[in-house]
Amino acid sequence: MVHRVGYAPGVYDLFHVGHLNILRHARSQCDYLVAGVVSDEMAALAKGHRPVIPLPERLEIVRSVRYVDAAFVETVPDKVETWQQVRFDVIFKGDDWRGTEKGERLERDFAEVGVEVVYFPYTVHTSSTQLRQALDTLVNPQPGALSAP
Repeated sequence: MVHRVGYAPGVYDLFHVGHLNILRHARSQCDYLVAGVVSDEMAALAKGHRPVIPLPERLEIVRSVRYVDAAFVETVPDKVETWQQVRFDVIFKGDDWRGTEKGERLERDFAEVGVEVVYFPYTVHTSSTQLRQALDTLVNPQPGALSAP
């Protein structure tokens, strides 16, 4: 019997329905799902800012999702190096990676070690970036902007 291990990496900051959708879809395509939670330092390197929610809390949230069998703290930018530690058969990414330089590099690198790359639809109407921008606007309103009474 084949035991298919899946890996769903992400920052998982400001956890929202898009994150839940990826984890749900990922779990439906594997027997065991590991969620890779990107460290604060790696997130800052990749996105230019640290997550709003600190790593221990993001890790606890992701571990608590019923679709997730295990959570792993991602501390290196190289996904193949992460694969050497976790040993998954398939990696799940949002389809905003499909056709990009990052996505094509990911596909090439994982083809060499026999890992399948599966893309899921990106939740367009909700993202951590949008939520972060909304929070920034509430905390630091622009001069002349209307404020709530």
